[in-house]
Amino acid sequence: MPLVLLILLFSLIGGVFSLIGGIVMLYNEKWVKRNTLTIVSWSAGVLLAVAFLDLFPEAIKLAEKFSVKPENVFLWPFLAMVGFFFLERSFVWFHHHHDPHLPPPTNLKLLIGDSVHNFIDGIVIATTFLISVPIGIATAIAVAAHEIPQEIADFGIFLKSGMPKGKVFLLNFASAMMTTVGAVVAILFAGKIEAVQPQLLAFAAGMFTYIATSDLIPELHHEYAGESVWKQSVSFVVGVGATYLLLQVTHQVG
Repeated sequence: MPLVLLILLFSLIGGVFSLIGGIVMLYNEKWVKRNTLTIVSWSAGVLLAVAFLDLFPEAIKLAEKFSVKPENVFLWPFLAMVGFFFLERSFVWFHHHHDPHLPPPTNLKLLIGDSVHNFIDGIVIATTFLISVPIGIATAIAVAAHEIPQEIADFGIFLKSGMPKGKVFLLNFASAMMTTVGAVVAILFAGKIEAVQPQLLAFAAGMFTYIATSDLIPELHHEYAGESVWKQSVSFVVGVGATYLLLQVTHQVG
């Protein structure tokens, strides 16, 4: 399959596929409430595994290839984490959705925040594919993993505001498609990406680390019941283990 089509396919997987969580929310809210934190735990494991077992090591390898000092590479995950902190302060797009002590974001603010987030995800997916297909596949799966619990939260907020289910789905679908828009933009500027490959991988790793440690894992600390803790712990390990196996397979095939 041509690389451009592969990028577009996986950008759809990273964006639109994540709507599965929201669709389940529409039709089986009780199941979602019982299992959301288990899904969040799995997502955190996937993101951290992709960041530390794939993106960071590959960024260091490419730094040597392009004669970039390793210490300069680590500036980019730092910038990613600082940048996402301020974006989150502006758009409130994930963990404040679940905090009962904070007012929920308005529907418009939520939609804008998610669209910006998805657009950045699309750029990350496309740029990693342009560097390496196996890395791109792992990145797309990591994006889909963290988008699933986010979409569950988004659907819940829209429904609580009284919005009809059909409109909720259409708005979230439009927001999810921004992942593909971001991928297309990255493809159009593909010629300028090669020189900054180490920095881009490091930036993506920083983004995933921030989402896992700032948005996802803190959600798990709200629940300390014995059974829930075990379910979340097992789910986290499964996320890490499955991602590790996937990385081994994709790199051998690639």
